Amino acid sequence: MLIPWGLCHTDPAVGPAEVSDEVTPLRNPNSPQPEQPATPNSSIPTAATENHGGSSSTVFQEDSISVEPRINDRIRVPEIRLVGAAGEQIGIVTIGEALRMAQEADLDLVEVAPDARPPVCKLMDYGKFKYESAQKAREARRNQVLTVIKEMKLRPKIDAHDYETKKGHVVRFLKAGDKVKVTIMFRGREQSRPELGFRLLQRLSADVAELGFVESAPKQDGRNMIMVLAPHKQVKTRQTPAVAVS
Repeated sequence: MLIPWGLCHTDPAVGPAEVSDEVTPLRNPNSPQPEQPATPNSSIPTAATENHGGSSSTVFQEDSISVEPRINDRIRVPEIRLVGAAGEQIGIVTIGEALRMAQEADLDLVEVAPDARPPVCKLMDYGKFKYESAQKAREARRNQVLTVIKEMKLRPKIDAHDYETKKGHVVRFLKAGDKVKVTIMFRGREQSRPELGFRLLQRLSADVAELGFVESAPKQDGRNMIMVLAPHKQVKTRQTPAVAVS
């Protein structure tokens, strides 16, 4: 029997290697792997196999929690407190009676207060209700006003030209409908003279009084003094065309 070189190699310090007649079979990479026992795990989604014209595909399905209210046959309680379509209180009725009333009125039975005892349900057109709710949410998002705060930094001993330039930027921001955070930066010995920054902020607020007002009064914040200006609310009046009377 031929002995591989790795088995017959000897080390002088260790001695001759022992030769065993046992042969360890080599695993064929193309052979199927042994199946391992599956460990149950609630966080792993459920796998389902779908066949499409002879070909199969695995689809993972996860449990989802519905946020929509229960309607009609999905309400599984023996009795409910029923509210009519016009908002009138009908009282406590059985679920069968409520479904019969909804079917006669061609409406849906919608659970509006599931945590109440008994749950409160209302007769309504659920499709119309969902459409109107979506319209109101869309209108509310459209009417949202995005507040933008600009910042303008000044020094207590600013010269006249720089002050006019900074004031021009503040005027432009207020005309655009943005708030302005005015910061006075003190350095060195200027920190012992906070009244210089206070008078400068008062001067600026007086110069732009026609466009904005002081929303946050000047206050010291470390080495800085901060004041916030907000624009006046523009009230648009609709002009009614004059009608000529003959």
